[in-house]
Amino acid sequence: MRSIDLLLQNWTVMPKLVLLALVGFAAQLVDGSLGMGYGVTSSTLLLAAGLGPAAASAAIHVSEIGTSLVSGAAHQALGNVDWRTVGILAAPGFVGAFVGATLLANADTGTARIVVAVILLVLGAYVTWRFLVPQRLHFEGRISARLLAPLGLVAGLVDAVGGGGWGPVGTTTMLSSGRLEPRKVVGSVNAAEFVVAVGASLGFLLALGTQGVSWAFAAALLVGGVLAAPVAAVVVRYLPARVLGVTAGGLIVLTNLTTLAEVAGVEPVTTGLLAAVTVTMWVLWVSWAVKLDQAERSGGGHRPGDLVAARLD
Repeated sequence: MRSIDLLLQNWTVMPKLVLLALVGFAAQLVDGSLGMGYGVTSSTLLLAAGLGPAAASAAIHVSEIGTSLVSGAAHQALGNVDWRTVGILAAPGFVGAFVGATLLANADTGTARIVVAVILLVLGAYVTWRFLVPQRLHFEGRISARLLAPLGLVAGLVDAVGGGGWGPVGTTTMLSSGRLEPRKVVGSVNAAEFVVAVGASLGFLLALGTQGVSWAFAAALLVGGVLAAPVAAVVVRYLPARVLGVTAGGLIVLTNLTTLAEVAGVEPVTTGLLAAVTVTMWVLWVSWAVKLDQAERSGGGHRPGDLVAARLD
């Protein structure tokens, strides 16, 4: 009788794990392509499944140790990583993630969530505008260590507290600097995320203990994410810079608009309509970016409507 009960229990758990693996695949495909989305997507589902914020974030970061390692290796193989940027980001990111994991296990983070969402919404709008302006884009010089070090600390802190945030904060800020071409921003953020995931995981293990981590959920996310990582690296390598920038900016705007609407207590129907309008605009933005890219590739001029996507060095 006990064996039958165990079999039935596993039968109900397996579909959930398969679903989580599919979510891990989709989330890593987005994250590896746009430099953000793994944590936000995964945490939403885990919270819906009944895990608490700390347990959900712990499972995500444990799985990210594997997915980010594979993703970073794939991006490096395709030349998408700037190792100077990774070197400066990683250590502060580790510290921020460790501290954030400790805070999440012991504190209310509602106010921080609102502040971060507002900042990211503004940055996302700026990134989208910057890559939609019909003028040639140049990615020259290097992002200063004075920006990268505190950025790594803040992004790591937000990532652990929110179950996701390393990509939205890091990718958005570096894209807005205009220094590093988008594919290298995405590749570098993904490569540095391995160190951040280790820092957050250690923080959660110390604060919650091994019983506080859902290892089965983490393993399911890991399997899906590892399979998607190489595919995402290829997408980044060949997607035009302007299209990549606009796609990332639109994702940031959509995610944080809905977050703020949820926090403000907006009715679900109204939130859905807001999201639908934003998605429609997002599709139009991406279409315009594609036209700009095609205009440059065909030798278009420098008038609005003729100008083009950024060159890929």
